[in-house]
Amino acid sequence: MAAILRRTTAKAAAELLPRPPRGAGWLARFLGDGASAASHDTGVMASAAEFVPWRNGGGVLHRAASVDPTAVVEAGAVVHSGAVIGKEVVVGSGTVVGPSVSVGQSTRIGYNVVLSNCSVGEFCTIHNGACIGQDGTLKVAASELITAFQFFGLLASDKVHLSLWGFWFLCGRDGMVKKKPQVLYARIGDNVEIGANTCIDRGSWRDTIIGDATKIDNLVQIGHNVVIGKCCMICGQVGIAGSATLGDYVTLGGRVAIRDHVSIASKVRLAANSLATKDIQNPGDYGGFPAVPVNEWRWQTVNLRLLSKKHVVRR
Repeated sequence: MAAILRRTTAKAAAELLPRPPRGAGWLARFLGDGASAASHDTGVMASAAEFVPWRNGGGVLHRAASVDPTAVVEAGAVVHSGAVIGKEVVVGSGTVVGPSVSVGQSTRIGYNVVLSNCSVGEFCTIHNGACIGQDGTLKVAASELITAFQFFGLLASDKVHLSLWGFWFLCGRDGMVKKKPQVLYARIGDNVEIGANTCIDRGSWRDTIIGDATKIDNLVQIGHNVVIGKCCMICGQVGIAGSATLGDYVTLGGRVAIRDHVSIASKVRLAANSLATKDIQNPGDYGGFPAVPVNEWRWQTVNLRLLSKKHVVRR
């Protein structure tokens, strides 16, 4: 009877111990050095041991990360192995700084930002929800990632901003759509400001580059291999397709679209809702669909209006 009682008590005690949730084993492999976990218990504990709380802000960082003592990593933020955080950097809650990412001095990073495969210069501002350097190496259900992060106490809510995949697909000989890997980086210069929920893809055949002092508004998509010069201003909902090149002091109005592999000269200004389908080699103001010199675009608009009025009168 005593033996049965001891077994029953031990079983009840084991049931009271916290169990790793579904997906926690995956997080152990994701946070670690790539080695597969032998089991949920040992994998989670081994991975968790590599991350330690940061005294300045309450976030967690990998033991192999290099973080300046003056940097602030707020609660819920994660800094991965090999990341370098400079002096007086602020990393907001919910932000993930991926492996080998570098962040320069006095840069401010908002909430729920994802940095991977990139470097960020000094005195930059990255607003909430931005994703920089993403690629299709992360394939896991969002529910599993959320559950696993909650197990480590890294998330206070059930919402997480996942990084998106670099958008380069091709159709193979078997008729199936396949993804082309992105293997290079995104380079952000100094004094750059990146708006909320803006996405900047990593490069495939050349690095994606954002020049010094460039200002990017909210909800902007910058494709892989894009090179943007210094002191550019890019308004909200702009889309720049892959491998486009912008010179210095370029201004893009709201919802401007730039076709892939198009080059825009320095000191070009594109009116809102314009589409650049071919190279623009001379400085000046442009507008329309497709984009033409602004005076020509205005004449097109007036002539179209007059033509439509004549057509209505004849009917």
